[in-house]
Amino acid sequence: MAKVFLDTNTFIDAIHRNPEAKVLDQLEDNIPFMSPLSVHIYCYSYKIKAPNQILSDQLKKFSLVDLTESILLKTLDGPTSDLEDNIQLHSAAEAECDYFLTNDDKLLKMKFFGKTKIVSSLTG
Repeated sequence: MAKVFLDTNTFIDAIHRNPEAKVLDQLEDNIPFMSPLSVHIYCYSYKIKAPNQILSDQLKKFSLVDLTESILLKTLDGPTSDLEDNIQLHSAAEAECDYFLTNDDKLLKMKFFGKTKIVSSLTG
């Protein structure tokens, strides 16, 4: 059983944009993590209103990594020039995740962030 962190793009694909990608199916038998920042980005981008029972039900499938002052301060030093990407990467490291699931080509080129392997899929 692996700890898998979902980048914002993968989280949004899983529940909204591209559910046929079956991201949630890949998470079966794994422990999925995400940042609360991803929820904010999703709701802002798609004008999702609260309360929202569907979103609440989806979030029960994930462990959320608190966005702390410590994580935020680390993000200012990288590893990328994109603050949101850095928050996601440092959140995955904080949760000691085995995998960081993303569709971001720039992040995929990194291959690892600390001990966390950056992948586009958990299968094959």
